[in-house]
Amino acid sequence: MGLLEAAPLHFERADDVPHGGVLLPLPALPAQGLLRHTREHYALPAGFYPLETIFLTLALLALARCPSLEQARDTAPGERGRLLGLDRIPEVKTLREKLTVLCAEPGRAARRSAGLAREWMEATAPDSAGMFCADGHVRVYRGDLTALPRRYVARQKLCLRGTADYWVNALDGRPFFAVNAPVNPGLVALLRDVIVPRLLADAPGQPGAATLAADRAAVRLTVVFDREGYSPELFAAPAARRIAVLTYHKFPGEDRPADEFAAQTVTLANGEGVTMALAERGTRLGNGLWVREGRRRAADSHRVSVLSTDWRTDLHVARPAADGPVVSGRLPQIYARALRSRPAGRIRHHAPS
Repeated sequence: MGLLEAAPLHFERADDVPHGGVLLPLPALPAQGLLRHTREHYALPAGFYPLETIFLTLALLALARCPSLEQARDTAPGERGRLLGLDRIPEVKTLREKLTVLCAEPGRAARRSAGLAREWMEATAPDSAGMFCADGHVRVYRGDLTALPRRYVARQKLCLRGTADYWVNALDGRPFFAVNAPVNPGLVALLRDVIVPRLLADAPGQPGAATLAADRAAVRLTVVFDREGYSPELFAAPAARRIAVLTYHKFPGEDRPADEFAAQTVTLANGEGVTMALAERGTRLGNGLWVREGRRRAADSHRVSVLSTDWRTDLHVARPAADGPVVSGRLPQIYARALRSRPAGRIRHHAPS
């Protein structure tokens, strides 16, 4: 009769609940922010289903490996409703109507996502040490409503239509936010135009103007990415804004002499100690930008090269001279994580995997 604000949730003991296993990760969903700030950004007209049940329904369908709303028609709504404390979940038509209302205002989801990303970054600030990993993944599109450009999918070794999702993670793989690119401009353009500006606006713990002025080697944050983002011009632009970058050297050139390498023990993110043969020196790129180059020499004499514009570690010389002398000092642990086990020609990065 239009007098119901929302149906009350009620749970009872029951046997043989279909898909009951999806309730096991249920405590983790609110802890990660599934229902956080929903009432601040979203609202639904008075009706049978409370706002939170729409978010929980989508989450439980995803946990039950239901890739689309249309496939929810194949399950009994009454059986699934027992997972929500209701007599039934919304029908597909009702669920689409609710989502249309929730998505009516442009930018609402982006604002909530930005708020959650700031909270996640603040929670991991002591562990991340101002370092963020950016990595791209292709999401294959199998519909026929639009002709998306084809991209190479490494898992299937085929060029398939799809969009590109670029994830920004902590060093241990915890995600902060994602950028979707239906027409992919490439990682270089996204780093320059989207990812770096967003990190500057949202990343916590950035040093103030006084700290940056007092310490020429201090940086606001460090962005780690793979060879797709290799661009000397890109390296120079963030360096001018006191942002450090770290990536693989796309054109490492000739091998370094074996006597440059020294054994060092590095503690990885999981606490494991690994001994590696590492070397470091300064190198100048084609645009004249000086960077640090770290190399790892494996037992089979294979070498991997990583570049960085972060000069904060304890070096004997602050910057290389014009003739490019060897820069001595302890290689940062983040170098070693990137150098740990990547053979030549591989463009996947370790941290977000």
